[in-house]
Amino acid sequence: MGIFKFAIMGAGNIANKFCDAVKLIEGCEVTAISSKSMNRALEFAKRHGLNAAYDSYQKMLIEEKPDCVYIAVTPNDHYDLCMLCLDYKVPVICEKAMFLNSAQAEEVFLRSAKLNVFVMEAMWSRFLPAVNKAKQWIDEGLIGKPSFLDIAIGFVAPNDKENRYYNAGLGGGVSYDITVYAYEIATYVISQKIEEIQVSAIWADTGVDLANNIGIRFTDMLASLKTSFVSVMDEKMIICGDKGKILVPSPHFSTEAFLYNDRNELSVHFKDEETKNGFIYEIKEAVNCIRSGKIESSTVPHDLTIQCARLFDRIRECR
Repeated sequence: MGIFKFAIMGAGNIANKFCDAVKLIEGCEVTAISSKSMNRALEFAKRHGLNAAYDSYQKMLIEEKPDCVYIAVTPNDHYDLCMLCLDYKVPVICEKAMFLNSAQAEEVFLRSAKLNVFVMEAMWSRFLPAVNKAKQWIDEGLIGKPSFLDIAIGFVAPNDKENRYYNAGLGGGVSYDITVYAYEIATYVISQKIEEIQVSAIWADTGVDLANNIGIRFTDMLASLKTSFVSVMDEKMIICGDKGKILVPSPHFSTEAFLYNDRNELSVHFKDEETKNGFIYEIKEAVNCIRSGKIESSTVPHDLTIQCARLFDRIRECR
């Protein structure tokens, strides 16, 4: 089996982490980078030892013929670039939030299915060992019957109307940047049907949401998701049951999980001491799916991304 070739669209900071992760995976390599700025593309290529740099996404697809493209631009361009890749039947891993609304999500995944081309949102948190340990503990009944989940993720973003946080034209807003994590982690560790969702938000004068409060009623439990660009928060996920609880600090990039018994005593402290770069898991998943002829991942399926995009629709409606 030959080398699996990735190409990257977008030369921002997150693309560096992706490129570093690919270097850790045997049989995979990044062969090309494309950016709207040739200078940025050339600098990225030099930094990572790539042979090809482009200032045209389309030209890169035509000339490089990659096995998969990683889209690392801001959310406003995700839909167009996903569709461009599908024009050339090139599989896609696209950064979160993958889409701005459910119409975009539904159209891309419908086309993915029609063309039989793999597409996946880059929700790396669903693959992290600490998050999977928490899910395992829940599924094994170690906290008994879960009744409540609480996730809080937030920080104070630079108050600049032109940056990616505050600029609506770039796909800014806390829902696209943080709430996507909270929702897609919560719905991963809890294997129950969602019966009802309630949303509220506060807004910046630039038109982006600054904080979200999402209430979810699952079949047999409740969840509260709190996210913010304007709050210093104690970032954590807590899942409570009748026999104990689980704590996962900073669940979107955590390396630890804590299991407590019904007396609130620490029973198990899981610490991930093996992972060098958390992106490796989603990359391996994409490679395995593509080589197996699949069009979606079972860990980050198309329907998950669609449902999250529908949540974005709901948040926009409450403005």
